[in-house]
Amino acid sequence: MSDLLLLGLIGGLTLVLLLTLLAFAGYSGLLAGVAVSAGSPPILNITVAYKFHMGPYGETGRLFTESCSISPKLRSIAVYYDNPHMVPPDKCRCAVGSILSEGEESPSPELIDLYQKFGFKVFSFPAPSHVVTATFPYTTILSIWLATRRVHPALDTYIKERKLCAHPRPDPFHVPTGTAGRFLCA
Repeated sequence: MSDLLLLGLIGGLTLVLLLTLLAFAGYSGLLAGVAVSAGSPPILNITVAYKFHMGPYGETGRLFTESCSISPKLRSIAVYYDNPHMVPPDKCRCAVGSILSEGEESPSPELIDLYQKFGFKVFSFPAPSHVVTATFPYTTILSIWLATRRVHPALDTYIKERKLCAHPRPDPFHVPTGTAGRFLCA
């Protein structure tokens, strides 16, 4: 009888663990859809401090860490210039850094100097007239992993179906259309 009780407890705990993992995955966005639309940009002019990276996009984590360690309260940004499905990973280019200011406000000279002291370049992106925007929940660290596998394909499908010219691809996934040549940094 005690063996049966022990097996029941193990089975019950296993079931609770599986249900907890499923609930966590669902909360992280496993069942959420990716909403893609085109229109006015949700972000206007931005000034960013960035470092350029050439190589696999998966190797940019250290740049995010470095940027966040300088000023943890600022939002991070990455601008991806190449489609990793069409360009060899070692040739993929991106800029990674922090958003120093948005809209009409300018970043403080002290903040600019601080980032430049650590080798970051500063660039102001003009407000694009139209963008393709994808929305996906960001609730846990698992959300990032899910987003990298679901948002990019949804953006690619939307852009291809509508025959849009939309690049580069900034993260948080606001993709400017039409004036792509104005957005290149080196």
